[in-house]
Amino acid sequence: MEYKDYYATLGVGKTASDDDIKKAYRKLVRKYHPDVSKEADADTRTKELNEAYGVLGDPEKRAAYDALGSGQYRAGQEFRPPPDWGAGFEGNAEDFFADLFAHVGGARSRRQNFRGNGEDSHATIEIGVLDAYSGAQRDITLRGPEVDANGRVHTRERTLKVNIPKGVTAGQQLRLSGQGQPGVNGGQPGDLYLEIAFRADDRYRVEARDVYEKVPVAPWEAALGSEIEVQTPSGRVTVTVPPNSQGGRKLRLKGRGIPAATAGAAAGDLYLMLEIALPPADTPERRALYEQMSRDMGFQPRAGMGG
Repeated sequence: MEYKDYYATLGVGKTASDDDIKKAYRKLVRKYHPDVSKEADADTRTKELNEAYGVLGDPEKRAAYDALGSGQYRAGQEFRPPPDWGAGFEGNAEDFFADLFAHVGGARSRRQNFRGNGEDSHATIEIGVLDAYSGAQRDITLRGPEVDANGRVHTRERTLKVNIPKGVTAGQQLRLSGQGQPGVNGGQPGDLYLEIAFRADDRYRVEARDVYEKVPVAPWEAALGSEIEVQTPSGRVTVTVPPNSQGGRKLRLKGRGIPAATAGAAAGDLYLMLEIALPPADTPERRALYEQMSRDMGFQPRAGMGG
């Protein structure tokens, strides 16, 4: 039998909130209502929308549908219930889904003994660069279905404490066992997978385990060369700026990028990106210094551009 993708019918993602689902349903049902729509399939589309919303708009029915494996199938794809939902089902999709949701709603069903394991959930957690160097603990708030002591499903928020291990990288997934979608009728809950992402940062940029840090330097430090102190994610260091350094020059500090996550693996590198910071000409004396430099140095920054 063919699988029915109710999320696709309403044009929403699997993580859509109850409000998003309601808004999508109302918008589409107005569009395809037979009294106002000129679409040839308005009656069929309206029936499909009502059926999809009848499931996704009810927390218990939505939880049962998710536990069935909505993330594994596409609309129209050949579908067979997982083995842990009981004996093989003979019939069409309409019969199977009708039986499933009649049971969830409390009505008598010929499949009262099915059991389904919960589906895995996926989310993204943003961290700072310093968290990857030293590890951290963060609270995340999730909203979704949960089974109470009486076996009924309710939608509620829950807060989890997540340990961010030292050495994590962007795209890495943290697995929280049993924190995914709840199971149905005693089925095991799924797992929650959190994908690591770094917050946007004006100072740092991360590529794999390598970290790029912007470091402002004065014009004389860049031109004459100097030793400067820089606060890096792994501590304060003293580095040498070579004479005649230009803005954008990279100073590599080997092994001072994101630490290795496992023994024997290599840490990333830290690249200090020099940026020339110009003192403001905000007093007569400072302006006079700039004017003298202009006269004495004869510097033409655009001389090589031609034209």
